[in-house]
Amino acid sequence: MHFWKKRTQIERQLRIQQALSENVNFSHDTSLGYPASKLDGKVFNEDASFLKNAPILQTYVANPNHIGCHTFGHSEKAFKGTQEIEREVLNVLAVDVFKVELNSFDGYIATGGTEANIQAIWMYRNYFINKLAANSTEIIIIASEDTHYSIPKAANLLMLDWLKIPVDFKTRLIDSNILENKIIKAKIEGKKYFIVVSNLGTTMFGAVDDPNDYIQILDKHHLNYKIHIDAAYGGFVYPFSNKASSINFENPKISSITIDAHKMLQAPYGTGVFICRKGLIENVLTKEAEYVKGMDLTLCGSRSGANAVAVWMILFTYGTYGWCEKIRILQMRTEWLCEQLQILNVNYFRESYMNIVTIDASSISPELVEKYDLVPQKHDKNNQWYKIVIMDHVEIDHLFAFISDLKITIHKNIEIALL
Repeated sequence: MHFWKKRTQIERQLRIQQALSENVNFSHDTSLGYPASKLDGKVFNEDASFLKNAPILQTYVANPNHIGCHTFGHSEKAFKGTQEIEREVLNVLAVDVFKVELNSFDGYIATGGTEANIQAIWMYRNYFINKLAANSTEIIIIASEDTHYSIPKAANLLMLDWLKIPVDFKTRLIDSNILENKIIKAKIEGKKYFIVVSNLGTTMFGAVDDPNDYIQILDKHHLNYKIHIDAAYGGFVYPFSNKASSINFENPKISSITIDAHKMLQAPYGTGVFICRKGLIENVLTKEAEYVKGMDLTLCGSRSGANAVAVWMILFTYGTYGWCEKIRILQMRTEWLCEQLQILNVNYFRESYMNIVTIDASSISPELVEKYDLVPQKHDKNNQWYKIVIMDHVEIDHLFAFISDLKITIHKNIEIALL
């Protein structure tokens, strides 16, 4: 690991205080030109005693604006201290976790996985148009039917077609033959440029796509494509639970990755991460943002620097080994749940290295759904699955109680069937 180290509480506190001291201080500095300020002092008291030992809350009150992309060109000097904190976060995730070479990536802390996914597709659409003189009607998105709804949202916003690939009901895997047939059909219909979204942990199942399934077929047919990995859910799980994972930038065909910090990392909501290789993000430069130093390369524009600080604090509180230990504990709880479901002969899906267990809806009563707040695949009568996500707050005691109630439900169903 080049960047990811565990730091003491004092070290973390001093680092954030140093960063804030390098930012503009709206309480003391003469700063007339920015349409920004600290949080309203009548509501948020910056002198509150509890802030002294709460660097994240200090940052929220200071209210730094991280508009722009701080891995590319120039940035607003007023917030240079916390911008550096953001770069430190990106170095950990891009270099240490997803194995890109030093200084060979761009990225930013986005508002979430939805924005980061749309950013990727926007970037690739423009890349094909700018670099290869593509017509937007010749560009198509490929993703599985389990893909997050941000992908059809991006297709709608960017006026691109979406090639939805079906998956096997039990394994949640893409059928390569169907994939190839659909790609051939799209090619015949005039599609020349393909934006692939490969999932590293789908929202409902935690299923993991093999990006090489796409690569082999697209290369076979000599097509132009870019591959984006949607690791919004799995990005803080899979690389740590599966040490042999090759779904990272060591694969030269992978060009960008989305990660969500407000899921497994437990950062405040509104915190995602977008990372891409150098030479791509400039395709979404908004030249009209002339008042922004370095101009803007992001979908959201203004964004809170406090979210970057929150991610930094979490990462450097745990360090690499601390985070691996946390994921291992969650894996053990997940494995325990799966063992109990097997004993009860309950059908479920679980990707081996993930902490989501999706259970066949036929085994789940309405009472269990209500008591344990289970999430359905669909909120209608056609629902076939309910999922359990083993987050930090989900302990063995909770899972034991669920299994006990599930046993009662199963026994009742057997009794009814015998009547």
